[in-house]
Amino acid sequence: MPRVPKKSPPAGREDAVPGAPAPAAAASRARELREELARQERLYYVDNRPEISDAQFDQLMRELVALEERYPDLAVPDSPARRVGGRPADGFDTVEHATPMLSLENAYDWEEAEAWLARARRILGGDPPAYVAELKIDGLSIALRYENGRLVRGATRGDGVRGEDVTENVRTIRSIPLRIPETGTVEVRGEVFYTKKAFERVNAERESEGEALFANPRNAAAGTMRLLDSRITARRRLEAWLYGIAAAPSIPDSQTGILDRLRELGFRVNPHSRQCASFEEVRAFLEEWRTRRLELDFETDGAVVKVNDRGLQGRLGSTAKSPRWALAYKYPAEEKRTVVRDITVQVGRTGALTPVAHLDPVLLAGTTVKRATLHNYEDLSRKDVRVGDTVIVEKGGDVIPKVVRVLLEERPGDAVPYVLPARCPVCGDPVVRDAEEVATRCVNPACPAVVREALRHFCSRRAMDIEGLGEKLVDQLVTAGLLTDVASIYGLRAEDLAALERWGEKSAGNLMAQIETSKGNDLSRLIFALGIRHVGEKAARILARRFRTLDGLAAATAEELQRAEEVGPNTAAAVVTWFAHARHRELLERLRGYGINFESREEAPPPDGALLGRTVVVTGALEGISREEAEARLESAGARVAGSVSKKTDYLVAGEAAGSKLEKARSLGVPVVTWAEMLVIMGETPDAAA
Repeated sequence: MPRVPKKSPPAGREDAVPGAPAPAAAASRARELREELARQERLYYVDNRPEISDAQFDQLMRELVALEERYPDLAVPDSPARRVGGRPADGFDTVEHATPMLSLENAYDWEEAEAWLARARRILGGDPPAYVAELKIDGLSIALRYENGRLVRGATRGDGVRGEDVTENVRTIRSIPLRIPETGTVEVRGEVFYTKKAFERVNAERESEGEALFANPRNAAAGTMRLLDSRITARRRLEAWLYGIAAAPSIPDSQTGILDRLRELGFRVNPHSRQCASFEEVRAFLEEWRTRRLELDFETDGAVVKVNDRGLQGRLGSTAKSPRWALAYKYPAEEKRTVVRDITVQVGRTGALTPVAHLDPVLLAGTTVKRATLHNYEDLSRKDVRVGDTVIVEKGGDVIPKVVRVLLEERPGDAVPYVLPARCPVCGDPVVRDAEEVATRCVNPACPAVVREALRHFCSRRAMDIEGLGEKLVDQLVTAGLLTDVASIYGLRAEDLAALERWGEKSAGNLMAQIETSKGNDLSRLIFALGIRHVGEKAARILARRFRTLDGLAAATAEELQRAEEVGPNTAAAVVTWFAHARHRELLERLRGYGINFESREEAPPPDGALLGRTVVVTGALEGISREEAEARLESAGARVAGSVSKKTDYLVAGEAAGSKLEKARSLGVPVVTWAEMLVIMGETPDAAA
C-alpha cells in the first residue's frame, strides 16, 4: 500500500483555545501530513505516477486544513494547504498567469455538495438563481493567451500562479485556433485531453516500443504536453475544450455567456453542459450522467457545477485554494469484488517482467475485466496479492483495470505469497534486478518474448519504418520460425512469405520492397531501432552525428559517449553494455552482411562551422522554412539547438507569433534574429537558401 499516514484526531480538540499554541501531538501530525502531501503532489504533478486516489489525497488535505485552521501557528508558508497545486516540471520556461488558476473544491457525495451550497447561501443570503453544470474532462488544465487575435502562449496550470510554457506543443492541437477574431489581450482557460481511441492508440504504441503505459488519459495528456519534441505531440492527436475567460477587452456576465463567446471566437467547448434553474436540476444532471458517461468517447470522472452569474461569483469570492462559486462533483470509481485465479508474468521488449493477475470475469465500467496489471514485483509485494484472494478491482481513471486491495478477512488458508521467478518464464535464463530500478529483467537477447517485442519495435514507423511488418505479421512469422531476431528480417524470401496463409505473390513482393528500402535508412534510425535502453530518437540522432558510423559508436568508451550533448552516465553505460554483448556483436555482423547502412547520412558540422559550440533556440513560424528544416540547418552549422531560452543561449531565431521565448530572450539580453539574419550569420544568403 502507498505510504499514507493514518488519520488521528487533532490533539486537544475539546479544550483548545483559539490562538493558543498547538499541542505537540497536533504539531507532529501536521508535519507528517505536510511531508506526505508534498510527496504525493510531486508524484501526481511532476512525476505523473500517482500512488493514491483523489479521494484519499483530499482526505489528507482536509485533515491538514482543519488542523491549520484550529491552530494557526501550524500554518507555515510552504504548507500544501496554502498552495493551489504542484510545482512546474523542469525543462520548460516558467510563466505567470494573468489571474491565478485555482483548483476546485471536490464533493464525493450529495451531502458534501449540499454543504457547499449552504455556504454559498449564507454569503448570498439565499439561493443563486441559476447554475451551470458541465461534465468534467479528465485531462490537463491549460491557459491560452492571445495578443491582437494571435496565439502567443500556452501554459499549464503549474502551481496556479506560474505554469510551464508549452506553447510549441499547444500549437500542434488542431482544435485550438492560432487566430481568433478579437483585439487586445485575451486569456482563456480549458482542458487538454485524449479521446478514448487516441489514448488507446498512444498506449498501444508505447507498449510496442517497450515503454511504460500511461495509467489514465489525464497522465497521458500531462506527459504529452511536457514533451520537449513538439513533433511527437503533434502525432498524438490531443483535443482541447475551453470553459473560461480570464482576461479580455470585455467578458460576458454569466458562465453561459462565456461559453457562447468562446464558441464565437472559434474554440471548442464541452457539448455536455446545462443551465439549471435549481440545485435539484443540478442533481438530476449528475444522476443522468452517472452511467451515461460510460458511452462517451472521452473520460470524465464527474461534473463541474458553477454559479452562473459572474456578479454573484464575485460576491462569493475565493479561498487561497479554490473559488467558492464552483464545485467539482466526483463520481466514485466503480469497484467490484472478484477472485484472483492465477498470477502470471509478461516479458516486454526490454526484458522487464510484469506480473498480471488473472481474475474471475467481472463487469466493470461497461466492460468485462479478466486481467489486471500488478505493475511490478514491488507493487505486488506491497499489496500482497495471492492466488485465491478475493480482491477489489477498479479502473484507474475508469480505463485500466487495477487491483485496489485484498480482502484479507476472506483469504483462504492455503494462499501463499507470490514469489517472482528466479528465471525468465519464457526462455528460462536467470533474471536480474538493478539496485537502482524497480523492474526485474530477463537479459537474454534471444528470449522469444524479447525477440517478438524487439521485432515490433525495429519495424515501427519511428525506427526502420517497415510498414508491412505489423504486429500480427510479426507474430505469424515468429510462429512459423521465419523470424528469430531483427537480422532475420533481411533473410526473408518472397516465396517463403507467399506460401503463408492469407499471403500471395503480390503482397509478399510489396513487403520485400519495403524491407529493401529500409536498408538505406540513416544510422540514427538504426541506432534507435536496436532498442538500446535509454536511447530514444533524440539520443540516437545525437549519437549518429557524433560518432558518424555504427563501428565508431560501438568502440566508444563511456567517457567518450558522455562528451556527446545530453548523453548522461546511464545512457552511456547502457550503450557500452549493449555493444559488449557477444550476441549483439554477432547480430550486427549479420546486419552488415545484408547491406544495412551503418553510416550517418546527415552532414557532419564542419570543424570551423559558423555556429560551432553555439546554443540556438527557434521560436515562432519562420518564413519559407519549417521548424524541423531550420533546426537541421542550424545543427549542420555546428549549433546545439535547445528547447528553451536561458543565459547560455547565444541566439534566438524568432518568427511570427514568437511568444514568451522572445520576451525572455529580451529580458536576458540574448540576441534575437530573424531566419534571414541567421542565414547571414551562417555565411549563406536568403536567396541561396530558398
